[in-house]
Amino acid sequence: MFEHHATLKKHFSALRTTAEFFSLRYVRESGQYLSVRKNVAEPPHLGHDEGAMLTVRLNGVEAYAATNDISLAGLQAALERAEQQARLIKPHALLDLHQQPVSSDVADYLSPDLDQPFPSLSDCYQLLGDESAAVPKDERLVSWEVSLGTTRVEQIYLNSAGAQLRQAQRFVFPGLSVTAFDGNDSQTRTLGGTNFGQQGSAGVIQRFGLVGAARKVADEALQLLRAPNTPHGPRDLLLMPDQMILQIHESIGHPLELDRILGDERNYAGTSFVKASDFGHLQYGSPLLNVTFDPDIPEQLASYGHDDDGTPASKQFLIREGLLLKPLGGALSQFRANLPGVANSRACGWNRAPIDRMANLNIEPGDKSLAQLVGGIENGILMSTNRSWSIDDARNKFQFGCEWGQLIENGELKGVVKNPNYRAISAQFWRKLSAVGDASTFKVLGTPNCGKGEPNQVIRVGHASPACVFSNVDVFGGDA
Repeated sequence: MFEHHATLKKHFSALRTTAEFFSLRYVRESGQYLSVRKNVAEPPHLGHDEGAMLTVRLNGVEAYAATNDISLAGLQAALERAEQQARLIKPHALLDLHQQPVSSDVADYLSPDLDQPFPSLSDCYQLLGDESAAVPKDERLVSWEVSLGTTRVEQIYLNSAGAQLRQAQRFVFPGLSVTAFDGNDSQTRTLGGTNFGQQGSAGVIQRFGLVGAARKVADEALQLLRAPNTPHGPRDLLLMPDQMILQIHESIGHPLELDRILGDERNYAGTSFVKASDFGHLQYGSPLLNVTFDPDIPEQLASYGHDDDGTPASKQFLIREGLLLKPLGGALSQFRANLPGVANSRACGWNRAPIDRMANLNIEPGDKSLAQLVGGIENGILMSTNRSWSIDDARNKFQFGCEWGQLIENGELKGVVKNPNYRAISAQFWRKLSAVGDASTFKVLGTPNCGKGEPNQVIRVGHASPACVFSNVDVFGGDA
């Protein structure tokens, strides 16, 4: 672990520059993706990537250059390219960063259970194969896949102010899905949603519930084939955590990214309906809505000690009792906007510059058990597991679809319905939040593939949420 730290530290001390501040961020990432599809093991996908980003601040202008040559000569060459860029930018610079604070912290951050060995390649394939073989023999079950992805990342950040920050993390992504087809209709059921991932070791597989799940997932796919379409009209909506993570991601996370609010993403990912003047004033949701940036849940995907600019990370309320308080803005965006933010300046790898990204964005638990949530609904529907999503470029109007629906009548769960969908407008939707599940309904989930930035950066994002009820939501089926 951190085998290159001593060498990089030595190289860093030998670098020569005229910049008033400079930093090095080294990243080494390796991963594998294993899959068994319909009882046939597919070849493993293996990857390895390694390099460093050099950043300079010269005459109040910041610029950077990256290299996969981590020798002293390679790092020096990248540093000189960054200096050249800073000089070229200076006549056109919009900001003077002389006074922007920099980190001098020294710290390590490790994923939980990082010292525990991960199962071997053959053991992983055996586990996946056994679960694949457990799918029942039914001609209507036409496709299924059991998968397991792992990624190991080591990162070292050094700067001229004395910062030495090291992070070593392992991310685990188990998956299971089954598709049923009866000649007219096809339905897919996915264990835990398509976006389950956590930091850790083999314990993540156990928390996911992969072993022994195939038969249940297959049965639910067959139930969906037989189920009637979701009825149309306004109903109370109970969203389970594996759908809540999509709801949080699209209608809270992206709208609150400060660089997007400042206009940086308008050419690619879009803008936001939120304005800089809304912080401290906008009633984003009902008084039951409490949203946090929380890097302190060890197993969550985006838990870390410092962001990629060296800013220390701590739990912060972005929305408290429905009132919008803080954006998802790292140090540079905070400096530009003169707004408080969080430590979420993150890059997807060594050859990308950090930008404002979601990290762990969570809804705090409330006080209702699942039985109490269901019991409080007279005419409603439970939905779980995202299947489709559409939202405008200001992250305002949306339409989301789920795999699984169950009607709720007079406080009781009733029959299964298929093709459940709902639509609303972001802040109006969150103001309809009428009940929040307690800790027993709270799940730690996340996604490995949130995209943003030019050039594109795909990054890991954590979301944790209880089950939640929204009143009087427009619901419709697949035949709308």
